Amino acid sequence: YMRNNIRVALVGVGNCASALLQGIAYYNKNKPDHSNYCGLMHADIAGYSPSDITIVSAFDIDERKVNNTLNKAIFSPPNCTPEFFEPLPNNVVVRMGQILDGYSEHMGNYPDANTFKISSAQQLTKNEIVKELKKSGAEIMLNYLPVGSEEASKFYAQCALDANLALINNMPTFIASSNEWANKFKNKGLPIIGDDIKSQLGATITHRALADIFSKRGVKLEKTYQLNAGGNTDFLNMKNSDRLESKKTSKTEAVQSALNTRLESQNIHVGPSDYIPWQKDNKICFIRMEGKIFGGAPVELELKLSVIDSPNSAGVVIDAIRCAKLALQKGISGVLKGPSAYFCKHPPEQISDSEAFHLTEKFIKSYSNDSDVKKEENVCSA
Repeated sequence: YMRNNIRVALVGVGNCASALLQGIAYYNKNKPDHSNYCGLMHADIAGYSPSDITIVSAFDIDERKVNNTLNKAIFSPPNCTPEFFEPLPNNVVVRMGQILDGYSEHMGNYPDANTFKISSAQQLTKNEIVKELKKSGAEIMLNYLPVGSEEASKFYAQCALDANLALINNMPTFIASSNEWANKFKNKGLPIIGDDIKSQLGATITHRALADIFSKRGVKLEKTYQLNAGGNTDFLNMKNSDRLESKKTSKTEAVQSALNTRLESQNIHVGPSDYIPWQKDNKICFIRMEGKIFGGAPVELELKLSVIDSPNSAGVVIDAIRCAKLALQKGISGVLKGPSAYFCKHPPEQISDSEAFHLTEKFIKSYSNDSDVKKEENVCSA
């Protein structure tokens, strides 16, 4: 294999995986450089560009994806993210994973293209999944399971450990932010980034930035909400309120941590709000903030953000993958503090976006240049 190849395993072949593969091909053709980032936060991380990433293994449970090649599976229903670039050739066949709680019952009988269809293929055992991961030569696992897949996320996190893979936990099951799991990865000598990936320019990062402005400008924030609507399977899945708890916690904490003074729970509402099928992979976010400025005078702010959801996620994941590869190369284990705080909504340690940005830049530069740097600055103590 090429020296610069970063070998990645996908758990979940949904819209986010589709956007990621299309983006890898896009940047293979439209080579980014330091003067032209073309929608990337980093054109280059330690010599790695987006096109150095190769998907070598993939697992799903939908009959339209299982036993299909990856390039066909990413464009199969219920996926609905726009087809913006033809993916690079990839003959990886999507394998049938474990179902566990990775599927919400109501998604099986919804009367539109987002209906979920469980494959009748035999579920692979844990040993078979670990064997498949090892055989593929994967070095990093991406968890793209649906919100609420607590049991399934922990199952695959253990598979990553058993197969000696780094983990990027893109969804809000708390693995990186759990001392127990963080220690498991540290003790195995493996890096982990998590939990719950932020979008490149999404609702959470925008809400946090506004909260930070309020704090720094002496504006007293009294009430705020963030309402989100979309038409992809993520929003359909979240119509089951039982699966929403970790997502609401993750998004709410991301905003609360950017405030000087935490709001009472009745004065803050952050979370997915509704499923609108015709919106497909477009996400609409409404943010409202009410507060007081000088002399107690009132101020109100309202903002609407409309963005294609899955490429928005892939723009951050593509950096997380390269940071995980850098950590593997340098023998850095456990939770990567800066990248987790900068890339994720619910890291083990919530720090300001500006500090997380600087920690991430320091992590990249320090380990890229082989300079002597204190590892504990970049790794969370579990």
